[in-house]
Amino acid sequence: MNKKEISEIKKLLNKDKCHITRLCGCYVDAEKNIKTTIKQAFHSLEDEEMFKYINIFRGSLSGTIGKNLINLAFPAEQEAEGGTQHFLMQLKESRLRDDELIQEFYNRVIENYEYGENYYIILAHAAYDIPTITSDNYEQEDASVYVYEHLLCSICPVKLEKSGLCYNAESNTIETKIRGWLVDAPIHGFLFPAFNDRNTDIHAMLYYTKKSEEPNPSFMDNMFACHKPLTSKNQNETFRSIISNSLGDECCFGTVKNIHENINEMIEVQKDLPEPVILDKSDVKQLFADSGISNERLDLFDKSYEHTMYESTDIDGDEVDNTSFVANNITNSRNMEIKMPDVSIKVSPDKSHLVETRIIDGIPYITVQVDGVIELNGVAVRPDVPET
Repeated sequence: MNKKEISEIKKLLNKDKCHITRLCGCYVDAEKNIKTTIKQAFHSLEDEEMFKYINIFRGSLSGTIGKNLINLAFPAEQEAEGGTQHFLMQLKESRLRDDELIQEFYNRVIENYEYGENYYIILAHAAYDIPTITSDNYEQEDASVYVYEHLLCSICPVKLEKSGLCYNAESNTIETKIRGWLVDAPIHGFLFPAFNDRNTDIHAMLYYTKKSEEPNPSFMDNMFACHKPLTSKNQNETFRSIISNSLGDECCFGTVKNIHENINEMIEVQKDLPEPVILDKSDVKQLFADSGISNERLDLFDKSYEHTMYESTDIDGDEVDNTSFVANNITNSRNMEIKMPDVSIKVSPDKSHLVETRIIDGIPYITVQVDGVIELNGVAVRPDVPET
């Protein structure tokens, strides 16, 4: 799913045109015991309660594609009877009215989800009459042909409120606050099936993680058994290794700066497109060529790339060639950071040309061209001018 498709589903999550039909929930304690469950028609909720659930589901569709929102594809064997995709299809088609299937879903989550604290599993069924889009980009809501039926799931921590004093209006006194258990914002969740090309894609799903560096891979593996991309952190680490191994003794300041400048330029050029910038093996090789890497090193790229992928990840076989990187995961589009043992410099990517390396009297220096006001510990200063 791309940004536009996720946004289309997310916009439905409001009280006026909410497409959720049925809601189920299961509260689990830190010892994996089910404490209570709920199930009811979504529109039977009180307004305030409905708004809170809507906000939770919106949270499970928020973030950056490739970091917080991860597109997953099911292998063919999981679509056969007994597979993970087959089970989710049964759950969706039941419209959450089959108590045995719902209980089986809770059991699978509890068995595979390692958290260590109390949490609340929220599962919803939704149906969206997909409006037809005309050639001039106008939505015809009364011309719907397809219905997108899907499941939304959010897993939320349940935390004990902080203790303190509070005002009791009935007794007009200040007293100790009674601590309660609060459902927090979701930390994981999913949308199934995916909404690709503005229609149902039963072969894929969208997975949500609040922290991109903590996607809970064992839960993803055991609960869904999908083909999954490298995490954002793993992509960044692997790409850095590819640069180092591919460039060898050409891994100098200017070349690596050029690589990141070129990536940021790609991101800027395509920032208004719904799809993120994706780089596969051939794209990375072309990026290196455009950044000034010698033909000699490019001739060794394929071997170096594959060796790095084997060493840095658990991918093997033909999947190495199919591995791709999300551009936002392998560069910092906000800052170019230069680190030395005792000095750190941060520069906006669009000002990276102000930084360069020089050899002065045989000593290597990193120089920063003055561009505007200089502050030293908050004091505006001017550059030192050599005495004449």
